[in-house]
Amino acid sequence: MRLEDEFRKIITKVTAQSTIPPIEKVFFPPFYKGGQPRDAEFMAISLEGGAAGLSFVLLPDSKGDSYMALQPSDFIGKDPQEYALEFGSDDPLKQMLSLACINAICQQAMQESHFEVDSSTDSLGLLSISKSDRVGMVGLFPPLIKTIRNVGAQFVVVEKKADLIKQFPHLPITLDAAELQTCNKILCTSTTVLNNSLDDILAHRSLGALVAVIGPTAGYFPDPLFARGVDVVGGRMIKNGNMLIQRLEQGERWGDATQRTCFRKETYTGIL
Repeated sequence: MRLEDEFRKIITKVTAQSTIPPIEKVFFPPFYKGGQPRDAEFMAISLEGGAAGLSFVLLPDSKGDSYMALQPSDFIGKDPQEYALEFGSDDPLKQMLSLACINAICQQAMQESHFEVDSSTDSLGLLSISKSDRVGMVGLFPPLIKTIRNVGAQFVVVEKKADLIKQFPHLPITLDAAELQTCNKILCTSTTVLNNSLDDILAHRSLGALVAVIGPTAGYFPDPLFARGVDVVGGRMIKNGNMLIQRLEQGERWGDATQRTCFRKETYTGIL
């Protein structure tokens, strides 16, 4: 079963077991041709009651007009399941909206079940990088590069954007995911779930390699990722959706509107 199929299966199960409120607020940052700047990377959907979900605005320029035509008011009062079940679409606009709704629905279910989320463990810290390691980064994680260099470990960065090779000539960046076969620890950006590339990435991991998927948009149940051999999923739990959207609108830091989460395969007992 494909990853997107498993997420749709989870959403169907969750919505059958839990009362999922309608969408209350939506935030869309301005669209920027050539890629979003760091302060406009995320859109958000909040549900009545405060649960919310984030998604990257990861769109080609050809989708700019369609994105800018989106009106938050068009989503108010709608059932988030309607959009969540479109996950896996070839349309990056639908994919963006569906991931935000998947995150919101999962977080609503976590709240209803009073699931105790681990917010104290540092997902990056679980990699425990030492000199003997070779770390594969899927997506560029600048803070981790300093740590890797400080301990004297080796690393390689797997990217989709060829221009980053010229932009960072001092870094070992490659477009070839097969390089991950030489790594005993792999750190993936959560964007790999949004752009449907995680299954391909995992196909290149070496036997026994520790795999972590980390990023603000990992606000969903980790079950589908654990089933694929991922060991750690680190993301964001939104404590107050309305507060988060207000801060996004004002260009402020998220602060206490969110908290980090860490799921570990070895200790995870399931939420559903």
